[in-house]
Amino acid sequence: MTDALGEALHLLRMSGTFYCRTELGEPWGLTMPDMADCLWFHVLTSGRCEVEVDGGLTALAPGDVLLVPGGQGHRLFGGDADAPLVTTLPHTFETESYAVLRHGGEGAATHLVCGAVRFDDPAAKHLVAMLPNVLHVRQADDMRATIALMAAEAKAVRPGGEAVVTRLADVLVVQTIRSWLATDPAARTGWLGALQDRQIGQALASIHRDPARPWTVERLANESAMSRSAFAARFADLVGEPAMRYVTRWRMHVAMHRLRSRDSTVSEIAHGLGYESEAAFSRAFKRIVGVSPGQVRTG
Repeated sequence: MTDALGEALHLLRMSGTFYCRTELGEPWGLTMPDMADCLWFHVLTSGRCEVEVDGGLTALAPGDVLLVPGGQGHRLFGGDADAPLVTTLPHTFETESYAVLRHGGEGAATHLVCGAVRFDDPAAKHLVAMLPNVLHVRQADDMRATIALMAAEAKAVRPGGEAVVTRLADVLVVQTIRSWLATDPAARTGWLGALQDRQIGQALASIHRDPARPWTVERLANESAMSRSAFAARFADLVGEPAMRYVTRWRMHVAMHRLRSRDSTVSEIAHGLGYESEAAFSRAFKRIVGVSPGQVRTG
C-alpha cells in the first residue's frame, strides 16, 4: 500500500536560505523579517524566549522548537528591550548562509538556532502551506537526541560545526512537522486527511508522481481499488473538489514551480504535463491561476 503522506514527508527536502547560531543576553529583542516562500524555525537550546507572531505570544523552554511556516515577520524577545530587525545587526558569517549573532545586555544568557528554509518540490510546498501559522513542539521525546546534539554544537565553534548545525536543523524541521501531523486533529482533515486515507491517498500519490498521465476518474478509481461512483464521491468529500479538477490544479501547481525555476520553456512544460499543445496548456493555466504562463515567467 502506498503511504501518500510518507511520500510527501520524504519530499521535504529543503534548501537553507539562512541559518544563524544566536547568543543573547537579557534584555534582548529581535525582529525577523518577512521571508516569502520560506519557513522560519527557532530551536531554543538554553535560556528563555518569547515569540510574537500575528499578535499571539508563545513562550519557549529549552528543547522547544517553533516553526513559522508562512515565513511572515515576527518578534523574539527575552526581557523588556527594543527589537531591531535582525538583518540590521552585525553578524559573523562563517559561510554565505550561516552566521553567528551576539546581541543584547549583560543579563542571563539565551542560546537559539534560527533559520529560514525553502522547499522546492510542489508536494512538499503544498504540505507546508497546510500547516498552522505557528507550530510549537515542546520537548518531544523523539526529538530530544537531535536537540541535544544541536545544543552541544552550538556551545562553541568547532571544525565542521556549521555543517552539523544546518543538517540537524533540517532534521528538526521535518521532525516537528511529523510530530504535528501525528498529534493534531487538524491534520486529519482536508488534503492532509485525504493523504492518510488508504484508498484516496493512493490516488493522490499517483497524481503527484505522474501528473502528465492521461488521468480519468475511472483510472484513478482503479488505482484506489474502488468503483467509479464510490471513488468520485469519496474523493470530493475528503479533498474538497472533484478528482479531475484536482488533477488540473495539481498540474498547474507543478507548472508554477517549473516556470519559476526557469529551467524549461513553456512548450516543454506543457508537453511534460501531458498537454498536446502549448495553447491548450496556456488556456488551462490561465483558467486555474488567473494569469498566463508568460506573466509568471517574467514576473
